[in-house]
Amino acid sequence: MKLKDLFVVSGTLLMFANVAVAQITPSEESLSGLYPGKSYSPHAQRSFPSRPLWGDTHLHTALSVDAGLFGARLGLEEAYRFARGEEVISSTGQPVKLGRPLDWLVIADHSDALGFVQDLAAGAPGILAFEEGRRWHAGLEQGGDAAVAATLDLITTFAQGKIPQALMADYSPGAKKYRAVWEHVVNAAEEYNEPGRFTALIGYEWTSLVAGNNLHRNVIFRGGADKAGQIVPFTTLPPVGSTDPLDLYEWLENFEAKTGGSALALSHNGNLSNGIMFPVDRQYTGRKLDREYVTKRARWEPLYEVTQIKGDGEAHPLLSPDDAFADYETWDAGNLDLSEAKTDDMLAAEYAREALKNGLALEAKFGTNPYKFGMVGSTDSHTGLSTSEEDNFFGKHSGGEPSPDRMHHPFTETENGIFEGWQTVASGLAAVWATDNTRGAIWDAMDRKEVYATTGSRLMVRFFGGWDYTAADLNSRQPAFRGYEKGVPMGGDLTAHPGDGAPNFMVYSLRDPIGANLDRIQIVKGWLDSRGDTHEKVYDVAWSSGREPDTNGVLPPVGNTVDVEAANWLNTIGASELGTVWTDPDFDPEHRAFYYARVIEIPTPRWIVYDAFRFGVEIPEGAETIHQERAYTSPIWYTP
Repeated sequence: MKLKDLFVVSGTLLMFANVAVAQITPSEESLSGLYPGKSYSPHAQRSFPSRPLWGDTHLHTALSVDAGLFGARLGLEEAYRFARGEEVISSTGQPVKLGRPLDWLVIADHSDALGFVQDLAAGAPGILAFEEGRRWHAGLEQGGDAAVAATLDLITTFAQGKIPQALMADYSPGAKKYRAVWEHVVNAAEEYNEPGRFTALIGYEWTSLVAGNNLHRNVIFRGGADKAGQIVPFTTLPPVGSTDPLDLYEWLENFEAKTGGSALALSHNGNLSNGIMFPVDRQYTGRKLDREYVTKRARWEPLYEVTQIKGDGEAHPLLSPDDAFADYETWDAGNLDLSEAKTDDMLAAEYAREALKNGLALEAKFGTNPYKFGMVGSTDSHTGLSTSEEDNFFGKHSGGEPSPDRMHHPFTETENGIFEGWQTVASGLAAVWATDNTRGAIWDAMDRKEVYATTGSRLMVRFFGGWDYTAADLNSRQPAFRGYEKGVPMGGDLTAHPGDGAPNFMVYSLRDPIGANLDRIQIVKGWLDSRGDTHEKVYDVAWSSGREPDTNGVLPPVGNTVDVEAANWLNTIGASELGTVWTDPDFDPEHRAFYYARVIEIPTPRWIVYDAFRFGVEIPEGAETIHQERAYTSPIWYTP
């Protein structure tokens, strides 16, 4: 009997395999209560994103001064080809290919001195006319330690604002040479942008470095060459540049007015800013925070880079002593110069969670929250290679590409000590809930903060906030429909609630298909009390089976299957998916608050374990070999 013969005439009820099948030709009325959009297919008229698109907002090529000085030779074309999944040859001559291609990429080369390094290495007469230029060129020509010394001297001179203006004349925004390089950047993005398959967003990194204190922002444009080609990037060097973010905001405003385009700024990971990334009273310039500052920062900076190769910036153990997962890939020893040591009082203005809390207080004072940002991860790699896979990691600069001694070689020195090579982090990735793989859709998702960060894993996370989610919404296997229908996604604001109940949150996560199982889902809450004090609390809301919180509410560790000697781990613990509907048990309707989800994977090896196995070398004493990768969603805010 053929399958079609099992079915009966339309309008009757068929029992097949013990499942009741309704009439074969149902009316629109009968479907309207069951499926959205009066269509049998629940996806036919869906207007929300169905999957995250994976990308990197922060990659450097040989066009960036520091990348080129440290030996990067890959340009824009190689960077795009690699991100799309093609095999390329690295700056150190090694074949390299991503395990999985990216969906999109922002090449964010430093706007200051675009193209300078290539001319310095070639000995351009305009550079050799200056004593500094001759000294740096000679060091690069000599190679080895001399080249490293020349590189560090040039970077320090730049950080301290001591590079002669005349030396940089050809590499400033008003010069023909500078515009030609920018046109090359824009044209390369146009060439490799393939809507629907791979998106090349146009951008750059504004490199504010105040005595080594990092205030960098990545500028990302929504449109293409028709808009970005009308301008050249904003820089920090005089006479037209500035290190003050307020001047960057003015430049962004002028860009939109001139071109009709759209742009946003993304704050660089703040852990190397020595306490000036998230000011609460005064800017580094001494200017007091005022309504102009908070309004403009809120307008132009919807995103924060919470994790990258130079450390994780979500939380710090001194700021969050009750958070057992706060001390993850912590870089807190200094800045990018030797001029100022790190002190504990700087930390509160460097980490995301503290900034989110301080933003609530500033909103109560000024009416606008300047730190109402979504969270993304990115690499900040200076190799032209966007790599965040632990077993396929190509470092931050060419000297950190795979070699037997890279984990033993110091990465950088600060006033407080040295960051060793093994401390560099294979993080991170930006996940964007965009409706399409196009510039407009991805940029719009960033602008509305419907994004999340991971430390390199591609685990999927949905996070919704509302007032009446139920277990049935989560267990429908199509929870996103109810998520958008009854509340707001990550990055949103809770709508007003006329009743007396507390908000609830629907959160669920699926493991990376080729990655580690999940340990737990946590919801991090921050709030401002009636006295103006800020607080935080971390709630375990879902976890893998086989354990329960103790009498103090502490959930036992998930376990550990890592075999360091074999560079291996097993997925025999944890869960492939986790989810829950959680109601805030400590809600006070008078308190401003934010909530975000943090998803923790089971323990897996860090990249140095794979290096030790492949090269047959010893792991340095004290080096961290095991970690728990994670995801941070953008927050959802509640305002009384």
